[in-house]
Amino acid sequence: MTALPQEVSQAWEQREGPVVLATVDAQGNPNAIYVTCVSRYGRDRLVVADNYFDKTRANILAGSKAALLFITKERKSYQIKGTIAFHTQGEVYDDMKRWNPPQHPGRAAAVLQVEQVFCGAKDLTPAA
Repeated sequence: MTALPQEVSQAWEQREGPVVLATVDAQGNPNAIYVTCVSRYGRDRLVVADNYFDKTRANILAGSKAALLFITKERKSYQIKGTIAFHTQGEVYDDMKRWNPPQHPGRAAAVLQVEQVFCGAKDLTPAA
């Protein structure tokens, strides 16, 4: 497991606006969406509430990797890449249901396991 570096953890707290979640389908076609219902879970995972996924859900279920992109108030961008999986029950799902706004369905918790971290083109991934 790769923990988010301190710089990225601090930047996450200063993010502005929605984040972008990108996946690919089985043919390699990219799909990117804006998401607003997102949170950290531990030091090495980010969780996105599946409120209205369609292509994104299909891509994740087909085994897509994912990238999440966010920008800070200071206009620095960060990208986090890794494997992504759905949870429809259990601890992570229950946590998502606590912070996801009640007007949204919260069908599943899409959990991005941190593998690579970038600030622009600079690789911030901690050495193993």
